[in-house]
Amino acid sequence: QVHLVESGGGSVQPGGSLRLSCAASAASGYIFSGGVWGWFRQAPGSEREMVATVTSSGNTNYADSVKGRFTISRDNAKNTVALQMNALKSEDTAVYYCNLWRYAKGSYYWGQGTQVTVSS
Repeated sequence: QVHLVESGGGSVQPGGSLRLSCAASAASGYIFSGGVWGWFRQAPGSEREMVATVTSSGNTNYADSVKGRFTISRDNAKNTVALQMNALKSEDTAVYYCNLWRYAKGSYYWGQGTQVTVSS
């Protein structure tokens, strides 16, 4: 079984920064060098939306609403993905979920979610 554990959420003022992290683990100690990592978020009353993704080749994609402010990165040796969030806005308030899509195996995994609140 693969488990994703998130950390780094919290409350900040508009314009502030947060860094989210997500670590994947398996009993076998497998290194997840492939697959696509992603960050998604869901605000109250809204559907879950893609925030950012990064492929095994390092190609990234961002939602228009966060482009230029957020940066996704992965560390395959540590089986982690991070989301650096700068210039946060109130509309960034949501529960953020990491996701690992092992497309070669047709498997995907979700983190437990972490709350990000941006307010004055």
